[in-house]
Amino acid sequence: MAINWLSVVTIIGVILATATFGILATRIVRTTSDFFVASRTVGPLMNAAAISGEYLSAASFMGVAGMMMKFGYDVLWYPIGYAAGYLFLLLFVAGPLRRFGAYTVPDYAEGRFNSHNFRKLAVIFVMVIGFFYMLPQMKGAGVTLESVLHVPYWVGVVVVGIVITMNVVLGGMKGITFVQAFQFWLKLFAIAVPIFIMLAIFGNYRQHVEVGQMLEIPHFLENQTLTYKAETHLHFNELTSLTPQQNGRARTQAGAEISLVAEHPLEVAAGELVLIDANRLFFEQGQSVPNAPTGQNWGSPFGPLTGDSNSTHGLSLLYTYSLIIAIIFGTAGLPHILVRFYTNKDGRSARHTTLLVLALIGLFYLFPPIFGVMGRVHTPELYASGTTDSVVLTLPSKVTPEWLSLVLGAVVAAGAFAAFMSTFSGLLVSVSGALAHDIYGKILKPGASGRSKRLAFQLAAAASGCVAVIFGLFVDKFDINMLVGWAFAIAASSFFPMLILGTWWKGLSKVGATAGVLAGGILSSVSIILTMLLGEADATRSSGSIVRGIDPLIATLLAQPAIWSVPLSFLTMIAVSNLTYDQIPEEVNQIMLRLHAPETLGLRTDYINEV
Repeated sequence: MAINWLSVVTIIGVILATATFGILATRIVRTTSDFFVASRTVGPLMNAAAISGEYLSAASFMGVAGMMMKFGYDVLWYPIGYAAGYLFLLLFVAGPLRRFGAYTVPDYAEGRFNSHNFRKLAVIFVMVIGFFYMLPQMKGAGVTLESVLHVPYWVGVVVVGIVITMNVVLGGMKGITFVQAFQFWLKLFAIAVPIFIMLAIFGNYRQHVEVGQMLEIPHFLENQTLTYKAETHLHFNELTSLTPQQNGRARTQAGAEISLVAEHPLEVAAGELVLIDANRLFFEQGQSVPNAPTGQNWGSPFGPLTGDSNSTHGLSLLYTYSLIIAIIFGTAGLPHILVRFYTNKDGRSARHTTLLVLALIGLFYLFPPIFGVMGRVHTPELYASGTTDSVVLTLPSKVTPEWLSLVLGAVVAAGAFAAFMSTFSGLLVSVSGALAHDIYGKILKPGASGRSKRLAFQLAAAASGCVAVIFGLFVDKFDINMLVGWAFAIAASSFFPMLILGTWWKGLSKVGATAGVLAGGILSSVSIILTMLLGEADATRSSGSIVRGIDPLIATLLAQPAIWSVPLSFLTMIAVSNLTYDQIPEEVNQIMLRLHAPETLGLRTDYINEV
């Protein structure tokens, strides 16, 4: 496929616009408060657009559509959960958090429980969640440039990492506020306009589609030659003919080893075929597409792992409930989102911001699932290549005339680039703020000047960006949304219980809060890391990453731990707090008053107040 040079131009335009905002921000960023919380002067609409731009990551722009195509209607829980999480922020967290007036989540942890040690623990989990959430942004960067420029995956990871890190180093929080607000509107335009145009061109406005049509086995719409790595699993739904392009070996579902002879057609029965050696396979138009979920596997709302008709998992409903818990509660525990509420003027403004965010992201999430459904019909070859995450970038190429295809491709490429750029920026600010403000400014050098803290922030951003790039090189085999689900699970298991109980229950002791964060955060992190290291994560399979060879219940609870780690964290905090009632801060009543008293009473004072 030829390079869409118009896409290259739009991507360069997004990069230049982002860099320009960062450079201009250096002229208005003068204080420490500018760097960390934009001097707490951001209005509700601007902040809502910035939060939406930061929140709508590669998982939202590309991952939801890719998983919708790959797994079916069950993944509608992703966009619903992403939006619903803000209800908890609106009702329980946003106002009190802003009234407390800190810079970071560790500030809140220390101020609420009067504990320097708890601050250190909170810093650790800010970095863990931040780096976990950076991984899908790096995956999105690699996939986008790989699709648009046909360059290796690592090129996209490195280029995006350098550009965004530079922008954060230059502008801090005040710089990226304008960038993220701009990028939200760009992403909304890039996801919505192509949908309306493609629906009109493909005839879906007028065409009546029977449910059975969507559940049929997809077939190649044109001849395709696909490249596969060694040990790739291919699942065929019916008798299929393919032609190897080089000699090699394969293993049938029965365990028999067969030889693949170059240029000699081979008929494969329904079932699984494992390519022992790397190979290139030719499929004729009309042949069944391997790894495409069919029937109830694609059309039933039971869970992401039901997409594999040959799955040994069997507990998809449990996985789905766990996923819902992770993405709804995890939203209220994401440190890079929470820090944005500190940029509002007061608690009332923070609540208005949250309400606007609900409207903005709710509007956005109407469109990615449509991309996924249309991709199943018009780009079925993505199942066979294991690249459903790129359906948003690939689908416009099916549009005619060619000039319109190029224009739409350029628009969605710019939107995809903006998606991971804005989220990665926010994550870098969050992690760098934790390192510079909480570790350097509060632990290593408590008397540091504002200038030295800003320098520490810039150095931390540069170092964190490099680490994210390195880790991002090794996650190309995981689905974008699966990586995001893991980050949300850790956030839901650590910060969410601490914020809810710490804000609304004065009986929470510092020992109880510490024990709960440790229990939920560590155990969920260990479960996820075990799944990443030991589980199968072949992108061509529709079963996701899961540890095989153990009890399905245990495998499910490891793959998505939120269903047990979140209750465990809550119960641990409550139980330990009841046993350590003497560890509740003496000034807890004053703290609760600061969190909940209306601004009109004039009782609010910022916990951190620097210039």
